[in-house]
Amino acid sequence: MGEKPKDLEERTAVFAEDVRSFIRCLPRTLSNIEDVKQLVRASGSVAANCIEGNEALGNKDRVMKFRICRKEAKESQLWLRLLHTGEAAQMRQSQDALRQEAHELKLIFSAIVKKLE
Repeated sequence: MGEKPKDLEERTAVFAEDVRSFIRCLPRTLSNIEDVKQLVRASGSVAANCIEGNEALGNKDRVMKFRICRKEAKESQLWLRLLHTGEAAQMRQSQDALRQEAHELKLIFSAIVKKLE
């Protein structure tokens, strides 16, 4: 997780990829297995709906897609919070960085929605 891409579609795709890399290293606990399923869906949905928002048929559609992005980014924050990382400090740092990125994406999409409405 280095410098953030300036293009929002790319940034959301990188977020989804980073989430997938992170979860490969998590301890396999029952709760992690269930929470990871939700996190994979939510993080991928941020990226997919960002693409759809940029290709929207009209302003109402665009606003709705970006609202979904905001919602899924917020949901990603929750699933990242709930995951058990084990004892490795590096895993905790990665988790915190991903939570921060989800938070920043949520703020970006909030600003976009506010501007479009």
